Amino acid sequence: MVHVAILDDYQRVALEVADWSALDGRAELTVFTERLEGEDEAAAVLAEFDVVVAMRERTPFPGSLLSRLPRLQLLVTTGMRNSAIDLAAAERHGICVCGTGSLPSSTVEHTWALILGWSRHLVEEAGNMAGDGWQTTLGSGLAGKTLGIVGLGRIGAAVGRVGSTFGMHVLAWSQNLTTEIAEAAGAERVSFAELLSASDVVSVHQVLSDRTRNLIGAPELALMRRSALLVNTSRGPIVNADALVLAVAEGVIAGAAVDVYDEEPLPAGHPLRSTPGILATPHLGYVARDVYEVFYGDAVADVVGFLDGTPLRQIFGQA
Repeated sequence: MVHVAILDDYQRVALEVADWSALDGRAELTVFTERLEGEDEAAAVLAEFDVVVAMRERTPFPGSLLSRLPRLQLLVTTGMRNSAIDLAAAERHGICVCGTGSLPSSTVEHTWALILGWSRHLVEEAGNMAGDGWQTTLGSGLAGKTLGIVGLGRIGAAVGRVGSTFGMHVLAWSQNLTTEIAEAAGAERVSFAELLSASDVVSVHQVLSDRTRNLIGAPELALMRRSALLVNTSRGPIVNADALVLAVAEGVIAGAAVDVYDEEPLPAGHPLRSTPGILATPHLGYVARDVYEVFYGDAVADVVGFLDGTPLRQIFGQA
């Protein structure tokens, strides 16, 4: 009997959205619905587990923590990329790290929920209705505007296609983007500076790496239009949070719509929660039932595969 920890089940749905019966009699499941606060708590709580199922990057697994988990043999992360796991350290300690499938459509949909919500002041106007009031804002249309995509991968390209259906002109940039790839996605490849200065909406869809950390800071925000919206549903550290708050507060750009943060959960009182002009959501891009069904369904298969000695969706190299 192996002991399996299922971490960070904020919505208390992990056992509901997947069939875990394949592990009956083989594994004892323990679900954690609250975040483990810090490495010491994580080390103490997880020391007796053979398998850990992690929800994306909610709980970090640096080498210092992995060295304190003597029984851990299998670490499953939902999705196939997790920058919060030290893969080299896991290999040194003989811990197998594997991932699951995902549905990128959920993040695409949430990106557009943010763009439309900000453009039409949906939060404020819904509040007006709840308070028996009526319209007080003037929304912004998207047709004929320019959408800039920073990172034209699967998600970025899909966001661009939606923009095209709204009648937007789509620009794209990333470090390795070619004209051919951009054109195949229905976008125009431009320089980073041109994308920032020409776009009415800039949407970030890059992988977090040393090259992209703080990719957008005060100098980049200063290149944007005063009427522009910056959207980040990728990773928080790609956009400098302090510079973003200041840029919105001082009118350098019109606003921001943000779903990802340097620290998650975002601390209470953080200015990203309350600065006028910033629409912030608590990392909901992948939080959808159909995505969770894939995540946890594949996690079950990973654990079964590990117990049976069959091939897994193993993650190799640094995420």
